Amino acid sequence: MKRFIPTLLALLIVTLSACTDDGMVDVKSSFGVEETGDRLEEVLKDKGMTIFDRVMHSEAAKDVGVELRETELIIFGNPKAGSPLMKCQQSVALDLPQKALVWEDSEGITWISYNHPRYLEKRHSISNCDDVLSNIEEALAAIVNEAASD
Repeated sequence: MKRFIPTLLALLIVTLSACTDDGMVDVKSSFGVEETGDRLEEVLKDKGMTIFDRVMHSEAAKDVGVELRETELIIFGNPKAGSPLMKCQQSVALDLPQKALVWEDSEGITWISYNHPRYLEKRHSISNCDDVLSNIEEALAAIVNEAASD
């Protein structure tokens, strides 16, 4: 446990430093889009999350004649995390289940992007729910960083 806490704090620092003003967290991946998506799905399942869908936006774009860099969306969740958050503020259900975007930028770099839980706190005026938000924040950071790193 003592080794886990410093590792988790380091992951949070890396993730938080990638948080943009619009509430989106962008984490650089060491892998291509498909492998990153596969790794993310595997980590999510290992953590007890349900994968609701994996939307291949770039493939759908190709079907209508639009060229799009590799882009896919993974929709996932867990009632143990989402339900307490919805109890704090029911409107947050609009943004649940969680989503992670795995995408390639113009330089060929793969990223995992997701909404920072504190963005959801602000967007839905959530109050008196710090423990729930902190747990989600830590879990998302750890999951995404595990999927994106060697």
